[in-house]
Amino acid sequence: MTEETQTPETPDAASGSLRGIREDLAALTKARLSFLVVLTTLFGYLVAARTTGDFSWARFLHTLLGTILAAGGSAVFNQLMEVEPDSRMKRTSSRPLPSNRLPKPVAFIMGWLLCAFGIIHLGMKVNFTAASMAAATLLIYLFIYTPMKRASSFNTIVGGVSGALPPLIGWAAGDQSLWSLGAWFLFALLFLWQMPHFAAINWMYREEYASGGFKMWSNNDGTGWKTARIAISFSGLIFLLGVLFPLFTSMMSWWGAIGGGILGLWMLWVSVRFLKSGDIKDARTLFFFTLLYLPLMMIVSYLAWVKAG
Repeated sequence: MTEETQTPETPDAASGSLRGIREDLAALTKARLSFLVVLTTLFGYLVAARTTGDFSWARFLHTLLGTILAAGGSAVFNQLMEVEPDSRMKRTSSRPLPSNRLPKPVAFIMGWLLCAFGIIHLGMKVNFTAASMAAATLLIYLFIYTPMKRASSFNTIVGGVSGALPPLIGWAAGDQSLWSLGAWFLFALLFLWQMPHFAAINWMYREEYASGGFKMWSNNDGTGWKTARIAISFSGLIFLLGVLFPLFTSMMSWWGAIGGGILGLWMLWVSVRFLKSGDIKDARTLFFFTLLYLPLMMIVSYLAWVKAG
């Protein structure tokens, strides 16, 4: 046999092939982004359960499974809709679809199955409201945000709305009303957090976004002045949210304002530093701090949340 036909049968090659398949599936479902969606959904459920004092492992796990499936499916469809622009950007051109490592019909079927099973599972095993929030997240993300990325820089605001809905999936899974102050806090926290987070990403990769045909805040913002001011504005709002919600509602202990205030001021400080320097190192610092801010703020919020009874 030739070396070419023998290679797939060797353990090392087989292992490499399996590793490649796993990596392609992780890239296709945007595993890191999907993990963040799942994490914020579970945060919403844990806070809701703390509010009622009624935690259910079965409901927790069903919420987890349904969200994983729906998040993975939305990521697949997003990449199907952006194959052409992804092929023009260096950081996305190696994804499975632009590089033709995976047939588009296969990805399409995979996306449908993941989304459908995810929403149906939430509807049958959790509740209708949680499933509705998951469906709303998918609809806004795929049919408004994704096409808007090539039409208007307002897409980041719309994307922020879809990104702020996952914790409401968890909140609804805990049988909590979506009209309560707790639900509005979760939505506002995730929405405001995304703005400096995506502002930093926009500026760091502004040239690639432009080459892909995406209209972002940071397009033609070589100095970072516009982008940094956006980050500062939303950092100020997230500081106010972290301080005022614990002080003026009964849902969180007053000391939660200390943690929220410190984290908000820190976000504001790194945003101002980016404004003053206009340097990519400070933009990257802002980006990495947003990644640190969210889990820390979720921990502070959960610990300060007032228990039932």
